Amino acid sequence: SDQVELDQEKGLEMRKWVLSGILASEEIYLSHLEALLIPMKPLRAAATTSQPMLTIQQTETIFFKVPELHEIHKDFYDALLPRVQDWGHQQCVGDLFQKLASQLGVYRAFVDNYKVAVETADKCCQANAQFAEISENLKVKSTKDCKDQSAKNSLETLLYKPVDRVTRSTLVLHDLLKHTPSSHQDYALLLDALRISQNFLSSINEEITPRRQSMTVKKGENRQLLRDRFMVELVEGSRKLRHVFLFTDLLLCTKLKKQAAGKGQQYDCKWYIPLADLTFQTIEDCESTPIPLVQDEEIDALKIKISQIKNEIQREKRTTKGPKVIERLRKKLSEQESLLLLMSPNMAFRVANRNGKGFTFLISSDYERAEWREIVREQQKKCELTFSLTSLELQMLTNSCVKLQTVHTIPMTMNKEDDESSGLYGFLNVIVHSASGLKHSLNLYCSLEVDSFGYFVNKAKTRVYRDSTEPNWNEEFEIELEGSQTLRLLCYEKCYNKTKQSKDDGENADKIMAKGQIKLDPQTLQNKDWQRAVIAMNGIEVKLSMKFTSREFSLKRMPSRKQSGVFGVKINVVTKRERSKVPLIVRQCVEEIERRGMDEVGIYRVSGVATDIQALKAAFDSNNRDVSVMMREMDVNAIAGTLKLYFRELPEPLFTDDLYPNFAGGIALSDCVAKESCMLNLLLSVPETNLVTFLFLLDHLKRVAENECINKMSLHNLATVFGPTLLRPSEKDSKISNSSQPISMNDSWSLEVMAQVQVLLYFLQLESIPTPDSKRQSLLFSTEV
Repeated sequence: SDQVELDQEKGLEMRKWVLSGILASEEIYLSHLEALLIPMKPLRAAATTSQPMLTIQQTETIFFKVPELHEIHKDFYDALLPRVQDWGHQQCVGDLFQKLASQLGVYRAFVDNYKVAVETADKCCQANAQFAEISENLKVKSTKDCKDQSAKNSLETLLYKPVDRVTRSTLVLHDLLKHTPSSHQDYALLLDALRISQNFLSSINEEITPRRQSMTVKKGENRQLLRDRFMVELVEGSRKLRHVFLFTDLLLCTKLKKQAAGKGQQYDCKWYIPLADLTFQTIEDCESTPIPLVQDEEIDALKIKISQIKNEIQREKRTTKGPKVIERLRKKLSEQESLLLLMSPNMAFRVANRNGKGFTFLISSDYERAEWREIVREQQKKCELTFSLTSLELQMLTNSCVKLQTVHTIPMTMNKEDDESSGLYGFLNVIVHSASGLKHSLNLYCSLEVDSFGYFVNKAKTRVYRDSTEPNWNEEFEIELEGSQTLRLLCYEKCYNKTKQSKDDGENADKIMAKGQIKLDPQTLQNKDWQRAVIAMNGIEVKLSMKFTSREFSLKRMPSRKQSGVFGVKINVVTKRERSKVPLIVRQCVEEIERRGMDEVGIYRVSGVATDIQALKAAFDSNNRDVSVMMREMDVNAIAGTLKLYFRELPEPLFTDDLYPNFAGGIALSDCVAKESCMLNLLLSVPETNLVTFLFLLDHLKRVAENECINKMSLHNLATVFGPTLLRPSEKDSKISNSSQPISMNDSWSLEVMAQVQVLLYFLQLESIPTPDSKRQSLLFSTEV
């Protein structure tokens, strides 16, 4: 008897549990029906005015039987709630389910009208933009079981809810009967309700089933995942991290739910677009929201934090404090990486559904944008049917993403385990030789991208080779690598239509003809010789040569053996010989850049052709009188590259080896008054020639930054380029030489580079540099250089 009692208690508990679930589900369903009723009333009222949005007939067709369904379920919920709250052995609910089943005729009418309702709604959306806006943004009141319901739902999604409800009505009754003893007076009533429901369902199933199948995937086909990526979505002006899944028939945008303790990963669907309805928007097609740009300083501060946390993790690994500390640091690292991923991309990638509702992603590379477009267009050829998913299907699909996903972590180089390659640090010399396989003569140029801190940056561009099927560039570039693992190459056909050139969203008017990439393999590149490579891409082949110089060697300041030259010779020796205050090479390069390079996009950042730079270097070293004529004919990026190379090859940095540690310490001071005093005193302790040359260069860089809206070079970008060049100590004082891993990342080196950038940025941002004594005063402000 004890066992019987226990079973009864258990059965009673289970019935209550099932009924609580039914109540929660009813509450959500009611909130969906209410969301449909909210626009219905004003639309009906407006139908009799002089400017109706919809006619009475259209309103009645779209919202057919919705008020009746709401009333039926409201009565059912209001009657069931007190009975469940006052639960006991004798409590009956069968009569309520029997009554609900007897009212299924209203559903019959709703289902018969459903197709016409959706078609009418669709036509009204196309005819009336205001109604289309309302249809896409129906607000569902949140319930205690469904906190996220305040999200916007489309009219089409909500109209499918009752159809979906019918197909699931029998499941609920099955569950309840399973836990109701046959002796209970509810049993016969529930059995009767189940019979009515099953008969009703079989009568309309023939109509629902084919519709549901065409709504998911054509018969006999399986939906497959093609690719998934973490991406940044722009939502009402703010950046949101999303996980995007591209299936064979739809694009699904999800958000990772916050994980409850002990629960696995889960996704929330933000929106989906069937591929048959998906279009790509350019900036002309839509009212574009400006992309909120993040200051470079903020991004750099994040990189510094990331490097510092990596350093801490390495330190903790050497101690024996246990895994908890490391786990905490890893979590912190992951948060900073998510932020960096969120803040860094600025290039818009826009998609829209058939109603014209647009969604904007931000990505960091033209290559990636082209890749997404290609794979979607290719897939669109195979799927012409449009469809819409029921809430259940959408939920199942979103749940499946956890198992299907291929990308589990945010795509940052810092996420790699220690034994994995964390990429190359140093300089990569790339010669872009030629392209073959073009079917028509084109004006073609190539652009090179490498990854840095997990996202891609454009680093170099060849000249446009005009009207040829076999362009021969043979141009060499020196590209700085920061933990890079991949080199990407894009071939563009040049568009000479000026009106198309000014795009606000990073959209390139030039057409991508081909693109490809190669992995930068440390084993192959360790070899000091040139490595040949061919990148084959949709019929076009581009020949390259590459040579890598690791950080350990590329950053050595090498004094020149030939003291009669300019490069690698102490700055005071050069100025003494020339009887000048600022070396002639610095003045000539600056003058030429100010003459025709101030509007050049990426001046000082984009690589110049290495052979041109070497030719200019040789001309300056041999004191060639025709150097100014040579410069006029050269690409301005080669002149910028020559100036950077001059400062990089000085045997001692402009800020001197002795003062370098003090500058690094001064920039770290938090008190701004103390910092200014310290930094200015240090600057004025620099030898006279170095100081005058620095101030001359500083003025020039400020003028370059004044044209930032055209050349895209902010003070921060210029500090990033010139900081290490002007401050990096020579070999004997550098911590770099102690690196046991010359080819891979050393985070203290990363921090050192960032400190050098910060020092130069500090001086670039100072409005004026006061001088303490008259001797210096006359020296600094004399115009004769």
